[in-house]
Amino acid sequence: MSKPVAPAQPDPFALSAPLAANAQKFLFSMARLQAQGYKAMMRYQIEALSFLKHRFEEDVKLAENLAASTDFNDAFDVCASFVQNAVTEYSSESGRMASISSRIASDTARRVRRETDAAIEDIAAQTVA
Repeated sequence: MSKPVAPAQPDPFALSAPLAANAQKFLFSMARLQAQGYKAMMRYQIEALSFLKHRFEEDVKLAENLAASTDFNDAFDVCASFVQNAVTEYSSESGRMASISSRIASDTARRVRRETDAAIEDIAAQTVA
């Protein structure tokens, strides 16, 4: 009488190899996404700091112009001009920050789309193989 043959067990390492490759790709993808987030944050910081530097220089000029003013009308003109320029520059800066945000969002969407397409191609290749 012959013994029944036990069904062959799948090799656990053979099954985990594609998972390990996908996990590594996922980790690299997440690292790239974090790097892009860091880069975006730095763009914001650079823009904000350069704007603040300019505005602080304008504040110093305001103090100098007020100190040099000889009468009330001259001081009033200095203050009115300062406020007008400040409002204009702050609104322009808001537009620049919105533009940066828009560019960052579109870059992120493009990058996520590329990563997704690459993952889909890898899954399709593994399915065929």
